[in-house]
Amino acid sequence: MLKCTAMWQKLAPLARASSSLCRHHVRRKVLKCDKMVPVIPKALMSSGAPGGAGDNAAYLMIVGAAFLGGGIYMYSTLSQDKKRYQDRLNEITSRSVKLSEEASAAEPDIHDVEEVATVEENTGSVLAERGPPGQNEGVPAQEKTVTPSDSSTISESKVSAPVLETTPGELKTDPSSTESAGADAAVSPPELPPHAPYLLIGGGTAAFAAARSIRARDPGARVLIVTDEWDLPYMRPPLSKELWFSDDPTVIETLRFKQWNGKERSIYFQPPSFYVSPQELSEVENGGVAVLTGKKVVHMDVRGNKVRLNDDSEISYDKCLIATGGEPRNLQVLERAGAAVAQHTTLFRKIEDFRCLEKISREVKSITIVGGGFLGSELACALGRKAKETGLEVIQMFPEKGNMGKVLPEYLSNWTTNKVRKEGVNVMAEALVKHVSFQDGKVEIKLKDGRVVKTDHIVAAVGLEPSVELAKSAGLEVDSDFGGYRVNAELQARSNIWVAGDAACFYDIRLGRRRVEHHDHAVVSGRLAGENMTGASKPYWHQSMFWSDLGPDVGYEAIGIVDSSLPTVGVFAKATPKDTPKAATEESGTGIRSESETEAIASGEAAVSTSSPRIPQQGEDYGKGVIFYLRDKVVVGIILWNVFNRMPIARKIIKDGEEHADLNEVAKLFNIHED
Repeated sequence: MLKCTAMWQKLAPLARASSSLCRHHVRRKVLKCDKMVPVIPKALMSSGAPGGAGDNAAYLMIVGAAFLGGGIYMYSTLSQDKKRYQDRLNEITSRSVKLSEEASAAEPDIHDVEEVATVEENTGSVLAERGPPGQNEGVPAQEKTVTPSDSSTISESKVSAPVLETTPGELKTDPSSTESAGADAAVSPPELPPHAPYLLIGGGTAAFAAARSIRARDPGARVLIVTDEWDLPYMRPPLSKELWFSDDPTVIETLRFKQWNGKERSIYFQPPSFYVSPQELSEVENGGVAVLTGKKVVHMDVRGNKVRLNDDSEISYDKCLIATGGEPRNLQVLERAGAAVAQHTTLFRKIEDFRCLEKISREVKSITIVGGGFLGSELACALGRKAKETGLEVIQMFPEKGNMGKVLPEYLSNWTTNKVRKEGVNVMAEALVKHVSFQDGKVEIKLKDGRVVKTDHIVAAVGLEPSVELAKSAGLEVDSDFGGYRVNAELQARSNIWVAGDAACFYDIRLGRRRVEHHDHAVVSGRLAGENMTGASKPYWHQSMFWSDLGPDVGYEAIGIVDSSLPTVGVFAKATPKDTPKAATEESGTGIRSESETEAIASGEAAVSTSSPRIPQQGEDYGKGVIFYLRDKVVVGIILWNVFNRMPIARKIIKDGEEHADLNEVAKLFNIHED
């Protein structure tokens, strides 16, 4: 067909040329003679090329051959298509027959079925002798002895090989063989549930507060807490406070302590009987809270609503809370010092850190604390009090001019430094660590100003780094200024994902975007996140507080932005015996003061003291008082120095956001001059 088409394309111009030539001759003849061209009989006309009748016959033969070739080509194509179609039908038919033959061949003979059942019975017996998974770990399995009567049914080689290679998790039996094997071959439940309606990542205060809130709003909820620690949820503040002042020698094991008011309590929020087993979480009738310890979530699939643990196991969820908190920050100079220095350095954060440091304090002669913030100052006072009994040398160094120099105004920071020194601590202010090495069994610390300190052990208390390892896999935004996951007003980071506690960077409607690392914030944000996970849709408006105690006699509570770089106004009064942390816990009944004060609401009719407050002169004793932190003449932070159970009033002042002409009048709201 293609050849005919090519031939026609060659002949067509000749035909058109012949026709055009005839028309040209006719036009010229008419113009010259003004005569009509005589009509030529149709039988004598030719549309082909100029020439005789032989040319026309050749042209007709070519056209006929083209049509004949096209017909042959069409017939050949149709014949081949028909053949291919028939071959395809034959292939499909043969495939069906083949599958039928394979299915028939797959049906076992009755003797084969009996042989498989015998193998399963023997396998179940050996597994019963082994015990549950992990019980006889490391002990070789015992082979099933085959008696002569058994050999008539199955050979010894067929029994021993499958039994030794089969584990309880891999064994698969049908119901009939299970019944014949008996109750000994029962398979233990999986170590962790494959699905958790409420999944909480992290085992700290925020996670426990969220679990309790979820259960309060949804009594039948099933909540799974996954933590990389081996302990049940516990409170962290006593690790640097009350536990160090206990007279009980077993406190390091029991973790039970006496509060300043003398009442005893455990560091754990709830005893083990409060929780359900992770294996039974999906089966328990009324739901519950389960804790999966020693596991870390390393990857989040937010589209598939599932997480992957460090052992490659997966758990799906309906709603998830990230409450991973943070890891203690270390100094770069300590990280570069080498393995020997690292072995003599403690980053204080967890229960195991407390136990380790408590043991070290009884074995070494000197401990140096690097850091002058809340944690560093609390540990310095705790170890200093202990040093008076054991002769331990306690050194505290920091780059600021005084203890908590980034928080307290300079005059109060200096007073606090003197207080810490009275506890038996060698405080080294304006000390910037330049180099650390390990020589002659001692850690040698060289300061920038040339001073050298030799010590047995270092405690780094230089802040917290929020844990945001899941940000990449989960597609979550990390705040570049404050760190932590950025969340909205409802503490939500993405659909079905919330963040609470130290790892949450939230927007404060009064003070702007913030990230808070304190116990009260963990309690309140965790509780709110739990409510929103159950559909509450509440915004986070709470102004969280924090507190620090330098022993049982000096303590303070703070709220808002407390930054020593801001202008401050302090109003003080003489303290009385009841103006101490010990007296405050006796009145409230709890050493974790935020647990009692967060439920209180400041009333507009607070009793106002009529006494005139005063600002003490430099060198006087700051017994108790109120420090206001200002930004654009508006109070954005308040510290209550040895003033307790007044936090709702402070919270209301910050919430109002008003400009006050005379803060001395505002200080009267706290009744600091009451006897």
